[in-house]
Amino acid sequence: MATTYKVLGQLAPTAGTLSTLYTVPSATSTVGSTITVANLGPTSTTYRIAIQPDGEAIALKHYIAYDVTIPTLDTMSITLGLTLSATDVVSVESYSGLVSFNLFGSEIA
Repeated sequence: MATTYKVLGQLAPTAGTLSTLYTVPSATSTVGSTITVANLGPTSTTYRIAIQPDGEAIALKHYIAYDVTIPTLDTMSITLGLTLSATDVVSVESYSGLVSFNLFGSEIA
């Protein structure tokens, strides 16, 4: 098995739209080590992060962060050690649309 350390996803989603940050490729496992959330806007805003196993339709049980406030021009770093299987999806959303998300980790194939 080969392990590849990499930027798994980078996204600045449209305001109020739950968007896919990363989908685990088939025949692959992934460890998501850190997610950074950067508020690029002039006001505080909120964000959400969800993990959807096997690409399930979104439900409240999937959220690991829900309407978390991030101050103006601030960055939060979340270190989790997410263990993800093939076709699992990491989704993100922000209220303002001026938030960027970055997911770092490793793929194991």
